[in-house]
Amino acid sequence: MTYSIQIKVMPLKELLDPQGKAVLGGLANLGLASIKDVRIGKHITLEVEAGSAEEARAKAEEASKKLLANPVMEFYEIELVN
Repeated sequence: MTYSIQIKVMPLKELLDPQGKAVLGGLANLGLASIKDVRIGKHITLEVEAGSAEEARAKAEEASKKLLANPVMEFYEIELVN
């Protein structure tokens, strides 16, 4: 069976997000100074062939740990869509 999995990868809250800070500055320049913080991450969708939802989640976990997220600077959340 094919499972659709969404993975959200975001910078750790303790670390500076230079991309987010640049966007925050741009928003302020556009007159949107009421926006106080911006964090920029990645949204990844996987289509995983697996025998069960647990197996699909385990494969997504392995992909996240090995390639999709850098655990030193990022955290990730996995959501099974179907």
